[in-house]
Amino acid sequence: MGLKQKFIDAKINAAKDSGVTEPLDTSNGSYIEREAEYAARAILETLSEANLTITQLKAPVVLETLKTPDQLVNVELETLLGPYQPVLKILKKIGIAVPGIESLIDKLEGEIEKAIKPLLIGGAKLAGLDLEKDDGALESRGYVYIGEDPDSVEAFDVEEEDGQGQNTTVHLSIEDIEELL
Repeated sequence: MGLKQKFIDAKINAAKDSGVTEPLDTSNGSYIEREAEYAARAILETLSEANLTITQLKAPVVLETLKTPDQLVNVELETLLGPYQPVLKILKKIGIAVPGIESLIDKLEGEIEKAIKPLLIGGAKLAGLDLEKDDGALESRGYVYIGEDPDSVEAFDVEEEDGQGQNTTVHLSIEDIEELL
């Protein structure tokens, strides 16, 4: 039963309640039928102009792209010394037998470390990410909510109509439509 018919039924019930015993003309084109049509349309038009407020929403989010800038990364001293680290260690061991060479090797090692020390913090760049869902390079999970936090995307299912109804509420507030009355 549509809104128009509910208006017609309301007129019939009001007439009965007020003691009218004659049947009302509710045929197509009658005053009551036309008034019900116009009233129903007016209500629907008014409601279509109303702002609705979402008071509850739980929905998964699909991340389509993820881009990050290049990132500076720290580099370990041993990495920067590269092939020289084992050579310096061997020279130190050999230097024990040669007086004074050990201190020269320590100085050399100190100078090398001093030269490369500025590179330890942020001394290399990790290329930024440029991932896209369509490329298969990005798989993400997340959710958006209004109302109570569901804690996890596992806490709700909006794939089926039942889940959509349980996890989404739209409220028409009188305060939001008062100016439309």
